[in-house]
Amino acid sequence: MVIFCSTAVVAGELSWTGSGISKNAFMTEMASAYEEKTGIAIILSGGGATKGIRAVSAGNSDLGGSCRHWLKGVNGDVHPEETEAELVQVAWDALVVIVHPGNSVNNISMDQLKQVYQGKISNWSELEGENKRIGLVTCDGKNSGVGYMMRHWVFGNPNYEFEARSLKVKSTGPLEKKVESVKTALAVDGISSAKRREVKFLALDGVEPTIENISSGSYALYRPLYLAINRTKASKTAHEFIDFILSDEGQDIISKQGTVNLSKGAALKPLWDAKKASIGL
Repeated sequence: MVIFCSTAVVAGELSWTGSGISKNAFMTEMASAYEEKTGIAIILSGGGATKGIRAVSAGNSDLGGSCRHWLKGVNGDVHPEETEAELVQVAWDALVVIVHPGNSVNNISMDQLKQVYQGKISNWSELEGENKRIGLVTCDGKNSGVGYMMRHWVFGNPNYEFEARSLKVKSTGPLEKKVESVKTALAVDGISSAKRREVKFLALDGVEPTIENISSGSYALYRPLYLAINRTKASKTAHEFIDFILSDEGQDIISKQGTVNLSKGAALKPLWDAKKASIGL
């Protein structure tokens, strides 16, 4: 009897925990390419940006995926459960307003977006749509990657309480599914994940969230995507994966998934540094 064995040698594995947006943006393809190249498997699990950062900080995961910065207290100190996580930027994302594909509305202004979340605009007719109530969908809590960055970007306050009535869901996946299925729904999402769903993106102040507009900073709500790694306890293997994702090969994988990589988004770096300072990140 002849037994056929694979010639691939599994050299080990790394665990990755974190944001569904990063996972959908490029991590699935990145993990596959890295295993093929090195024999090292990347075991992916979700749970959100907060879980990703804190699992790495506690030493419970080799790598984390995050679409937000560290949480900070009023004195500016990093949250104690996140202090040991170093955030390495690997790509750029953008916050986008998503609606059902059958929605006739094509544009929303920043001020109108604020008013939707404040409960001051509650009907699609106020946005030149149908006379139907807006079904706002948000992630529960304030620390999700999308919710935290939106509060900073749009309201200038990470602790801002959305005043509008909304359907609260646990994470990005259920939020996207709700918008796909409910014609009156509206939500804010990361484009790197939302682009894989059957949803429609609204222009913001007349600017479409295209790769070109995001890369140039013409589209306002851009943000970094990070890999988290433990500052002091990370393995050599984990550091080697960071080197891979920052290499030309890794960055090309990101670009091929329709996500803005670091070189394409080079113009965003000084804009983001200035924005970070202005919103206290």
